[in-house]
Amino acid sequence: MSSPSGPTTGRRVLLGISAGIAAYKSALLARLLKQAGCDVRVVMTQGAQSFITPLTLQALTGETVRTSLLDPEAEAGMGHIELARWADTILIAPATADLMARLAAGMADDLLTTLCLASDAEKVMAPAMNQAMWAHPATQRNTARLAEDGWRLLGPDSGDQACGDVGPGRMLEPEAILEALRVAEGAADTDKGPASGLTITITAGPTREPLDPVRYLSNHSSGKMGYALAEAAAALGARVKLISGPVALACPTGVECLEVETAREMHAAAQQLAPESDLFIGCAAVADYRAETAAEHKIKKVEGEDALTLRLVKNPDIIAAVAALPEASRPLVVGFAAETRDVERYARDKLARKGLDMVVANDVSCEGLGFGADDNAAVLLWRAGPRQSSPKGDDLGRDAFPPQPKARLAEAILRRALACLADRQSR
Repeated sequence: MSSPSGPTTGRRVLLGISAGIAAYKSALLARLLKQAGCDVRVVMTQGAQSFITPLTLQALTGETVRTSLLDPEAEAGMGHIELARWADTILIAPATADLMARLAAGMADDLLTTLCLASDAEKVMAPAMNQAMWAHPATQRNTARLAEDGWRLLGPDSGDQACGDVGPGRMLEPEAILEALRVAEGAADTDKGPASGLTITITAGPTREPLDPVRYLSNHSSGKMGYALAEAAAALGARVKLISGPVALACPTGVECLEVETAREMHAAAQQLAPESDLFIGCAAVADYRAETAAEHKIKKVEGEDALTLRLVKNPDIIAAVAALPEASRPLVVGFAAETRDVERYARDKLARKGLDMVVANDVSCEGLGFGADDNAAVLLWRAGPRQSSPKGDDLGRDAFPPQPKARLAEAILRRALACLADRQSR
């Protein structure tokens, strides 16, 4: 297997593992970090050793795994100070609700929590717990406190859980964690990031158009691509405003999230935020139509009637409305084209018809890509400036990206959009 792109070679990463079932993923994470050129040392809580053995992590990292606060063989028993000074980054994956609570309270009752207090290294954690535990007000308070204290939280992801529940709380996949570290380090290397000082507004997820009090029209969008864009934009230094339809995802750290339900609500939010933005990305899967009139009460089945007729009317075109703003208040506008056939042809048409600056086209009919998946592939088309060339001899630039984690694709999309923005400003 080829080595994935990752943090700078030689970066010292202290991998902390706490007592969650997701600890089994930490073995792969340790391996990926090593392949990316990092020096990796592992600290495990006592409970973590019930899920995965220290010997496994030692074999993968080539380093002794630390488990005890007072280890007589570690720098005269001061192992936490030794490790605190050594680390460039402390990464805790998984971070359980219990560990998060102890860190938020400033406790130092084991090796992992103690060295966290003793270190001024970059601090990152990937939460992992039952969806009800993640949603509990105490956990959300702890999450906010940790962010205030300088912790960067990656995830959690949403989906099936070991306990049988479904919802947010899953630890991000190791590949996504590694990519998030790479994006953040890239931003740090560019003096606060290439998007520093910019405001980026992003729409994400589906909309729901009510038919009656219990039914609605919607689609299969999970919001993962939009949320990946928001997280990547924040990592690149931007102020990020995320207009989100109903999804089972936690708002990324450092992102301002505005939750909406319908296309008209999303349209109103976009009209408010777009004029204040440098870049607007319409990633949401907005319903094209809504019921002309939503029924006041549940629509009942009529005996003897085999069909039901609904009258639908068009929803406002959010991305076109933003693109039509006066030049003085118009951001650079990036749209998405989720298609099932003739992807590039429809994308080119959308770019021209709606007056966009750039469009991201993807084939949502491909298994394992698009809606609900963790990976995506895309073709990027943009209006080429005078210094940009077009492979097809027209006025459009073009990039194609093969299947890859949405976090990685999100950064590529943003960097292209930022290049387009810089080119427009220079003209």
